Amino acid sequence: MVVDYTGARSMRAVARFVVLVCLVTAAACASTGTRVPEGTLEPDKFLYERGKDALDNKRWLTAREYFRTLLDSYPQSTHRANAKIGLGDSFLGENTSEAYVLAINEYREFLAYYPQNEFAHVAQFQLGMAYFKQMRGPERDQTDTRSAIQEFTVYLQRYPDKPLAADARQRLREARDRLSMSEFRVGYFYYRTQKWYPGAVDRFLAILRDDPEFTNRDEVYFYLAQCLLKVERPAEALPYLDRLVKEFEVSEHLEESKKLIEQIRGDLAKKTGGKSG
Repeated sequence: MVVDYTGARSMRAVARFVVLVCLVTAAACASTGTRVPEGTLEPDKFLYERGKDALDNKRWLTAREYFRTLLDSYPQSTHRANAKIGLGDSFLGENTSEAYVLAINEYREFLAYYPQNEFAHVAQFQLGMAYFKQMRGPERDQTDTRSAIQEFTVYLQRYPDKPLAADARQRLREARDRLSMSEFRVGYFYYRTQKWYPGAVDRFLAILRDDPEFTNRDEVYFYLAQCLLKVERPAEALPYLDRLVKEFEVSEHLEESKKLIEQIRGDLAKKTGGKSG
């Protein structure tokens, strides 16, 4: 049997040609789509409005083409700043790790070029969101979580009265919770191994020091107290159980904490020959 390698090569060549044509056609379409009609009085405004419309309809690539054309062709346009943010938003909307990196670059450049712009606070918020969207689970690396915390903290320091402040505060709380939960998981692991209670105590105390508003701090109070009881430091465990009972009306550890408080107080009272506070 004779194989016609010439025919096979021809088919591959045809396939490559078709792919090339498709790519060129797509590029041409994108280019044609961002052209400004002849006679347009405010071409930069035309490009911005078309880009904004594409952005609102989640046509990220089309929006990007309009914004880039404006930025490249009209250096004196009053719409440049908004187009720069729009460019960042077009990357942020794609929700891919590669696009997030590009979004971060656009927002940082905006803040460097237009620090006094009325929308600088929006760029700062979106910068935080670009990191926020990349946050990993508590058991994984928390580099992006720390960056999100940093950027939202900057937002609230610089723009406490801006419309996005409440959202920034909420995102900051979520990011801090993620980081604190990551630390808690490590401390809980030490607790479960039953071999390194001092290490768990250090982790739990660090959480309470660095994030006193941690949403799940009832877990920290409870397991910190447990660790202190394991190393025979009941007097130090008691205040954390008291805080759990006082600060949380609902917690899976509430009833057990109340029982432990009574038990510890009773034991301490016996040791001191009187009543324990």
